[in-house]
Amino acid sequence: MQKHLDLLGMRVEDKVTGFKGVVASVGFDLYGCVQAIVNPGADKDGKLMEQYWFDVARLELTSEEPVMARPNFEYGPQAEGKQGAAEKPKFAKA
Repeated sequence: MQKHLDLLGMRVEDKVTGFKGVVASVGFDLYGCVQAIVNPGADKDGKLMEQYWFDVARLELTSEEPVMARPNFEYGPQAEGKQGAAEKPKFAKA
């Protein structure tokens, strides 16, 4: 499982389509699929481009270091569920 989490923040390229970007999230499902969402960043006008999910087996690393420090999911605020997204929702469902 750790090798999949180590993809977070890494630059990757999809072997099938050539799509490039940074792994922003990794998901594990009940059926055994492990997928990563790849964020290509912004276009030349600064508009964020669409990100897509890929099976991790299709991804090839194109960098040796993550673009930013990864959260620690074993100890500390993230592990305790006390720190999440940078922006909180403006409302919550009752």
